[in-house]
Amino acid sequence: MEKGGRRKFLGICLGGCVAGIAAAVLYPVYRYLAPRSGSGATARVEIPEKDVPEGEAKFFEYGGSSAVLVRKRDGSLVALSAVCTHLGCIVQWEKDTQGFLCPCHAGHYTPDGVVTSGPPPKPLTKLPFTVANGSIRIG
Repeated sequence: MEKGGRRKFLGICLGGCVAGIAAAVLYPVYRYLAPRSGSGATARVEIPEKDVPEGEAKFFEYGGSSAVLVRKRDGSLVALSAVCTHLGCIVQWEKDTQGFLCPCHAGHYTPDGVVTSGPPPKPLTKLPFTVANGSIRIG
């Protein structure tokens, strides 16, 4: 094999290795940033009423995204998307203040999902639900 052929072969091998390494690094980043695709977009979720005590929140997966069911201190229920309307972070339930906090930029929401402070531009999205026979059906 001549010198130029060997160099060309080694260059192709090196290029292939670099491309493989780049793909191995970039694919997980792409999967993390890409929106979830899911067959669960139309799925319904059922939660037993006893799983959501007064003043508590239960987080669950709904339609490929995080959602939350809240039983307010007055006993009423609210189902909301748990995705902050500012940058898409997942809100956290604060039991002591009975509200939601977005950990990314300190956005605050009421138990009904209404913005009380911070950068979120709009309230949390409400989800439809029904209650029957001791079960809460979301969707």
